[in-house]
Amino acid sequence: MKLTYRPEIDGLRAIAVGVVILYHAKLSILGYQPFRGGFIGVDIFFVISGYLITSIILKELVTTGSFSFKHFYERRVRRILPALLVVMLLSFPFAYLCLLPIDFIDYSKSILYSLGFSSNFYFHYSGQVYDAESGLLKPFLHTWSLSVEEQYYILFPVVLLITFKYFRKYLIHILIIGFIVSLGLAEYTTRHYPSASFYLIHTRMWELLVGSILAYFEIIKGSRSKIKNLNKILPFIGLILIGHSIIFFNDEIFHPSFYTLSPIIGVCLIIWFSDKDELITKILSTKLFVGIGLISYSLYLWHYPIFAFERITEFAENNIIKELFLGLIILFLSIATYYLVERPFRNKKNNFKKLVLTIIVSIIFLISISSYIIKNNGINTRLPKILQNNLQAENIHLYQKDNTHKIFLVGDSHAKALTYNLNKELKEKKISLYGFYTNIYLKDFNSIKRFTKIIDKNFLQNNNKINNFLKVNSNSIVILHHRWSRKILETHFDNEEGSREERDMAAPDYYEPIGKQTYSQIERQGYIKEGMISIINDILKQGHKLILVYPVPEMGFDVRRKLMKESIKEKLSFGKFSTPILSGSNKVFKKRNKLVFEILDSVQNSSIYRIYPHKLFCDKQIKNRCVANDKNNLFYYDDDHLSLKGSQLVVDEIIKQVDEIIKQKY
Repeated sequence: MKLTYRPEIDGLRAIAVGVVILYHAKLSILGYQPFRGGFIGVDIFFVISGYLITSIILKELVTTGSFSFKHFYERRVRRILPALLVVMLLSFPFAYLCLLPIDFIDYSKSILYSLGFSSNFYFHYSGQVYDAESGLLKPFLHTWSLSVEEQYYILFPVVLLITFKYFRKYLIHILIIGFIVSLGLAEYTTRHYPSASFYLIHTRMWELLVGSILAYFEIIKGSRSKIKNLNKILPFIGLILIGHSIIFFNDEIFHPSFYTLSPIIGVCLIIWFSDKDELITKILSTKLFVGIGLISYSLYLWHYPIFAFERITEFAENNIIKELFLGLIILFLSIATYYLVERPFRNKKNNFKKLVLTIIVSIIFLISISSYIIKNNGINTRLPKILQNNLQAENIHLYQKDNTHKIFLVGDSHAKALTYNLNKELKEKKISLYGFYTNIYLKDFNSIKRFTKIIDKNFLQNNNKINNFLKVNSNSIVILHHRWSRKILETHFDNEEGSREERDMAAPDYYEPIGKQTYSQIERQGYIKEGMISIINDILKQGHKLILVYPVPEMGFDVRRKLMKESIKEKLSFGKFSTPILSGSNKVFKKRNKLVFEILDSVQNSSIYRIYPHKLFCDKQIKNRCVANDKNNLFYYDDDHLSLKGSQLVVDEIIKQVDEIIKQKY
C-alpha cells in the first residue's frame, strides 16, 4: 500500500544524517565541538522508521484486511541490501591495505554479523565502547543501528499482524505498554549496563514504537492535526528540542534514557503537526533538504568507513583542504550509489529474482572472503615482518599445583600484560602463579564513574577478594604492578609531542575512600598515596616478599597503527619499508610518574624487590627517549601495554628477583 509522499520526512532524514556525520567527523570550532549531541540523529531515524513501517502495514491491514509479508520483505531487501553490499565490497581493498591483522579480522567479523543483521550484538559482546578512540577506527561500527532496524523489521510485522487480527481493540494499548516498558528498560539499563542499553533493541524499541503510535492515530483518525494554531507553533518547538539536543547533549549523558525523550518529542511534533503552509515544513521540504534526505541512506553507509580509513592513514592530518575533499568524496559516492544502486534496485520494473541472484552472489563472496581473512590470521603475510608477530596471548591457563611455591600477580591491565611470559617462566620452575586483576589495589576505596557518580561494586568485591586471599596465603611472593599514574593524576596520557591517548584527557573514573566525599583531585591524590603505602605495608606484615614493578613508559600513540601508517606510505610511494624506531620523551615519562616513584620509594624494607621497566626502554637505543620498538620487534601492543616481546624483557628481570628470593628463603 503506497503512502502519501511527505517531503518534510526526507527533510528530517537530512537533519538526522547531517548531524550524525558532523558528530562522527568531530568537527571542532575554536576547540569546541558544536555537534556533540549529533548521535541523536540515529534516534531520529528510528522514529521515522517506526512511523513509516507501521503506516505501511496498518494501511494495508485496514484497507484489505490482510498483509503480504512477501511484498513487505521484498521492499526491505530492495531498500537495504544492495547499497550496503556495494559499500562492503568496495571497502575491502582499503581494508586490505590499511588494517592490521587483528583489525582486519575484526572488520571481517563485523561484515559477517552485519550480513546476519546482528552487528549490534557483535559490537556489544566484543566490548566496543561507542565513540571510543578504537571505535572510530572500525569501518562498520555504524551498522549496529541498521541491525536494530532490521531486527525490528523482522519481529514487529509479525507482532502487529497477530495483535491486529486477534486483539485489535487493544492494539494501541499494547503499543503504548511496549513504549513504556522499553523506555523504562532504557532508563535502568543505561545506568547499569550502558553498552547493552546502547546497542540492543530492547532499549531502542520505544523510539521505534513512538513512531508506530503516531502512525496508528493518523490511520485510525484518517488525518493528522487540523488545529492550525498548533500546526504553526509546534513544529518550530520540535525543531528547537532537536537542536537543543544536538548542541547540549554529549557522550556523558545517559543515552538512551528519559533524557532522550527531548529530541524524540521534537521529531514527533514535526511529524504530527507539520503542514504545507507552516514555515518549518516549508524549509524541510526544500530541494536541498529533500535531496539530502533522499541520499541519506547512502550518506550514512559511506561516511563512517571513509572517516575510519582516514583516521587510520591520517590522510587529512587536520588539513582543511583534504577534509573538504573527503566530504566531496562522501557526497559523490552517496549520490552515485543512490542513482546507480538504490533507485534501480528499488524499481519494481526490474525483475526481483534477478536482483536476488545478484544479492546472493555478493553475500556468498563477502562471507567467503571474510571467512578466509579470519581463518588466515588477517592475512598477516601482506605486512612487514615486524607487524606479523603476535603481540598478545589469549586463553592463558595459569600453572597451579599443590605443594609448589606460590606467586601472586596483583594489578591492572599492565600486570595482565605480563601474565603469559611470567606463567611460562614459572611453569618451567614448577612455581604456581595466581592472577588477581583490579583497576588499582587499594583497601576500603570506591571506584566512581566521573560523570554519573555510580559506584563500581565489582571493584570493591575484587579488592576484598585479594585482601582475603593474601591473608590466608601468607609468606608467599607478591608481584604488584599498576599503571598508577592514570589513577593518581586522573588523566589520560599526553606525550606533549602531538599525540594523546584519548581526546578527552579526564579519566572516566576516580577513587576515594569509602564513606568520605572528596572535592578535588588533589584531595583524592593524598588519600591514594596513603592507601598505596598502607597496601604495601599490609603485604609485608603478612610475611610476603614483595616485587614492586614500577611504571611502564606510555607512548600516547598506538605503536602498531603508527608503524602501519608508515608501511602504507611506503606502499603508496612504491618504496621499501624500513622500520623506524618510535619513541617518547623520557623527560615527560619522569615528570608524569614523579609522584608514583616518590610513593613507591618511600617504603623501605628488605622484603621489597624493585623492577624498573623504564630502564629497559629508556636511554637505551636513543638518548633521552623511551623506545617502543627495535628493528625486529614491537615492545607494545597499543599505546601503553607491553607486547609479548616487551613483557618478556620485564619478566626476565622479575624472574631474577624470584630466583634470589627463593634462594634466600630456602
